Amino acid sequence: MLDMFIFETTEMVDQLQQLMMESEKAREISSASINEIFRIMHTIKGSSGMMMFDNISHLAHSIEDMFYYIRENKPKYIDYSGLSDIVLESGDLIREETERINDDQEANTDFSMTIERAANFLVQLKQDNGAKHVAGSSPAVAKTESTHFYVTNEKGSADSKYFGAALFFEDKCEMENIRSFTVLHKLKEFAEVLYHEPEDILNNNDSVNVIRECGFKMYFQTEKSKQEVEDFIQETIFLERYELTQYKDANSIMQKLQGNQEGNPEEDAQTVKPGAIILKEELPGGKESPHETAQHSEPDAAVLHEKAGNKTNLISVDVRKLDVLMDLVGEIVLSESMVTNNPELKNLKLDDFNKAVRQHRKRISDLQDVVMSIRMVSLAPTLNKMTRIIRDMCKKLDKKAELEIIGENTEVDKNIIEHIGDPLMHIVRNSMDHGIEKDVIRTAKKKPVTGKITIEAKSTGGDVLITVKDDGKGLDRNKILQKAIENGVVQGDGKKLSDKEIFATIFSPGLSTKDEVTEFSGRGVGMDVVVKEIEKVRGSVTVDSVYGEGTTITIKIPLTVAIMDGMMVRVGDSIFTIPVTSIKQSIIVKKDEVFRDLDDKEMITIRGECFSILRLHELYNLPTDVTHIEDGIVIMVEEDSRTICLFADGLIGEQQVVIKALPEYINKIKGTSGCTLLGNGSISLILDVAQLVYM
Repeated sequence: MLDMFIFETTEMVDQLQQLMMESEKAREISSASINEIFRIMHTIKGSSGMMMFDNISHLAHSIEDMFYYIRENKPKYIDYSGLSDIVLESGDLIREETERINDDQEANTDFSMTIERAANFLVQLKQDNGAKHVAGSSPAVAKTESTHFYVTNEKGSADSKYFGAALFFEDKCEMENIRSFTVLHKLKEFAEVLYHEPEDILNNNDSVNVIRECGFKMYFQTEKSKQEVEDFIQETIFLERYELTQYKDANSIMQKLQGNQEGNPEEDAQTVKPGAIILKEELPGGKESPHETAQHSEPDAAVLHEKAGNKTNLISVDVRKLDVLMDLVGEIVLSESMVTNNPELKNLKLDDFNKAVRQHRKRISDLQDVVMSIRMVSLAPTLNKMTRIIRDMCKKLDKKAELEIIGENTEVDKNIIEHIGDPLMHIVRNSMDHGIEKDVIRTAKKKPVTGKITIEAKSTGGDVLITVKDDGKGLDRNKILQKAIENGVVQGDGKKLSDKEIFATIFSPGLSTKDEVTEFSGRGVGMDVVVKEIEKVRGSVTVDSVYGEGTTITIKIPLTVAIMDGMMVRVGDSIFTIPVTSIKQSIIVKKDEVFRDLDDKEMITIRGECFSILRLHELYNLPTDVTHIEDGIVIMVEEDSRTICLFADGLIGEQQVVIKALPEYINKIKGTSGCTLLGNGSISLILDVAQLVYM
């Protein structure tokens, strides 16, 4: 239950933030958003109260009160900015407290100041809109003397229907009160619950016995049809039977609760067992008489299939289980490679075996694709969080900016999502603090007063590109170069460096072009974190900028960090793996095609362009007999629009490899990003092309 509480609360807080940001931007809150925010806070209040996190429950209750007043009275004058501040702050506090709970820390943070702010805001809201009733009261609510049953004065929509339901659980299923609360919690997603009995189903121990003897009774208002309500109830686990009554209006339910047992129902109560077939007969006067038949028979299979096909079946799975599953798939890939590359089979002619191997490999590939699809999650939640960062920074920096998000439905591996949140946050903060100018400056430059930051995500083969572009002042090449020289990041005068190479120095630790330190930047900390986090998932970051016009930062990350297609190359007795996505072509060159530049580096001309040659045996000091350029193979690789030619003894072939991290006790080997286990049991280092192109 605790895991479910944490999961649901986190999701609802994210949804709450998104709704408030959209409402603040539109300068109005739609009735749908008001109802949804009210439902979210009502749910958080109830679930946190059930879990005995009273501070969260009280905070949620204070926000719920505000939106109850807004929903019922529809005030004309609302301080949207102030309302957003309180709601977003409350969401942050609830999220932080939930994270503490998840980390097994004590959850007793004092939220009294925020609760008081919410109460004062509600008082001011009522005063601004000429409310004559006492603050904190609910004038649109009528309360019966006999029960805690609330009915709003508004009539509801024309499609509103009123129901009463009694649920009876199977014998010895246990925890009937918790099961009843779960049903009630789900019911509130599409219905307004008017009353339920027992009222205190969690804290009162006697409620379990009452539910066992009399059932759990609910009275509610909804726009759903009776059939849809029945479908919902029948999904309840361990439900033995239920009674469902439809009433004409809310007054009919009140009469029922105040002692008039008839209560003027539209239809008589019907007792139904889940799975039973209900036959209805038309009676004089237009009434229907339900009759239960064949209680123990199953519905027609075609009907069940049709009903199931109209619903999305989802389950929540611990991501650690998916990690284990992915590791097992990786081990299967390795096992397949060890079998098919077994030295004992090397010189044998095994046509049937090879045919079976191809079929087996295809099935493994299908399995890998399915596991990968399960692990893929949308970037939307991560990207949408940037809206909040820009909103808060605009207020604190006295700037105006808007965010445009493109391709938020792009999907990446779950583990990668965890590594790109902080880098994106640092980049967006830098765009706001360093890039976007203040109103006066933008007006003088004849730019729109409101700056624009665009985040775009898109898939390109086996990679995902995330670009953050702003229309701010751009990067000052000379200023960055001067700072880089002062900090020792660049040796010499740096005249030979390209703009991209100079811009890349902003990711160096301790380097900042900010003249004064603020709460957002100036200490030279942050952008170096971006590179470190992205490199953990084999990604790369590049910067492009035009001074006075804006800056574009591009993050390139793989779809997954577990398995990739690699090209095996031999260097002496060693084998290296190059990611196939980085290879442009492989060529055999002649001696006279190679020349040396002024720095005595080997170069080759291909289709009119010059590229440097990097000999792998020299880079890693490996003994080999293949030292002449014409005796080996040249592999042209590309990363970040930079190209280099790698020289190796020869190609072994393409193979799907499982990426393993190098052990911590081994210092990071330059130009490598990990290793993989080959079919013969030996180890192959995976080359990091992003590093090699800068060597």
